Amino acid sequence: MSNALDGVQYFESILDTVGETPLVRLTRTARGCPAPVLAKVEFFNPGGSVKDRIALTMTDHAERTGQLKPGGTIVECTSGNTGVGLAMVAAVRGYHAVFCMPDKVSSEKVDQLKAFGAEVVICPTAVAPDSPESYYSVARRIASERPGSYLPDQYNNPVNIQAHYESTGPEIWEQTRGKVTHYVAGMGTGGTISGVARYLKEKNPKVQVIGADPVGSILRHYKETGQIGESHTYKIEGVGEDFIPRATDFSVIDRVISCSDRDGLNLTRRLAREEAIFVGGSSGMAAWVALQVAKDLTPDDLVVVLMPDTGQRYLTKVHSDAWMRDNHLLDPAVARVADVVGAKTRQLPALLSVRVGEPLRRALALVEQHDVTQLPVFRGDEVVGTIYDSELLKCVLQDSAALDRPVETVMSEPLPMVRSDLPVESVTRLLASRNPAVLVCDDGRVLGILTRFDMLQFIAAGE
Repeated sequence: MSNALDGVQYFESILDTVGETPLVRLTRTARGCPAPVLAKVEFFNPGGSVKDRIALTMTDHAERTGQLKPGGTIVECTSGNTGVGLAMVAAVRGYHAVFCMPDKVSSEKVDQLKAFGAEVVICPTAVAPDSPESYYSVARRIASERPGSYLPDQYNNPVNIQAHYESTGPEIWEQTRGKVTHYVAGMGTGGTISGVARYLKEKNPKVQVIGADPVGSILRHYKETGQIGESHTYKIEGVGEDFIPRATDFSVIDRVISCSDRDGLNLTRRLAREEAIFVGGSSGMAAWVALQVAKDLTPDDLVVVLMPDTGQRYLTKVHSDAWMRDNHLLDPAVARVADVVGAKTRQLPALLSVRVGEPLRRALALVEQHDVTQLPVFRGDEVVGTIYDSELLKCVLQDSAALDRPVETVMSEPLPMVRSDLPVESVTRLLASRNPAVLVCDDGRVLGILTRFDMLQFIAAGE
């Protein structure tokens, strides 16, 4: 008897699509690096992150060992991504799900977990790991209070490491045909870097494994000294720790490099704009470390960096100009002209201007009303000149009747025009010379004006 699905290519459930993510070469951001850098882009997983792998593997193991029974509840502490993976598994297999999250996570993560039908409990970030209020402690308490609960405990679960030893590591080895020489990954639970490292080093003991750790985390200090140092808060989500997870195998990690919020988050934004790779801050951090490593290598080396998740979960954070400015993280060196125009804090129209034939009286009124120092002069859609407040004042002082003269009798040369997608650095050179301002355009249409004062405000906001 024929079946409508005979010969049709499909998956039985969304969980069957986990893994087999691609490698993508970094080109523009890795310019100047002798060694090629390949990104293992884990947002191709159905839940948008590398944590889909451990969510599926840990649940499978819990079912086989009887720790999780039909109708049970999955309880976990998570910064979001593991929660999404577990929420997907719970939705497909009919489990309840409760996730405890630190209060610094993005609202997008919380909303996505709720969309899968999970319960979310928000806990304070600025408390010790053993505090009753920490998201680790709250998750353990909830799991102990609810019958039929299973706590995967990703930070200490050896299956976390096993998942990457069995899937991510072999994928990287096969995709690179065994040519990988350096593997870079962020460190949170430690499962991703440890599982892949174990597999790669079994295949080739010479492969170097480098951990990426946010400044403020204790993991680099522990690797170098064996001591638990002091931690402090940082903005990059999902990586770094203030304790040592048992899922981290430091014996297979050759070294750890720290990355600041500023460096990691600004590279995250560059990855989107220059590579069209839309990822979260932990990916930018790992990529920044990978580029530091690649700068000192040769064309015969091959760096693979794991990028954990999608940027969709950080639209209100790293990918928000306002959030970056408010946290003094926006680096003018990697910003675009459009960022500065959008950051102008003065309540001005998008573009103040006058037109050929209008009287100087009109220009004077705009200068006085809005406290501006220059006005572009248009003829139709074309910029033909500039009115400066100093020249306007000189003209009026010499002859009060000049207010009725047309603006073109006093105008100077047009201001330089720059594209909105240009790096800020290229515009600062123009402004530092004899040009007090530039006109910003997009597809030949003037969008606004950018002055030296605007640039100074933008730079000050990033400090």
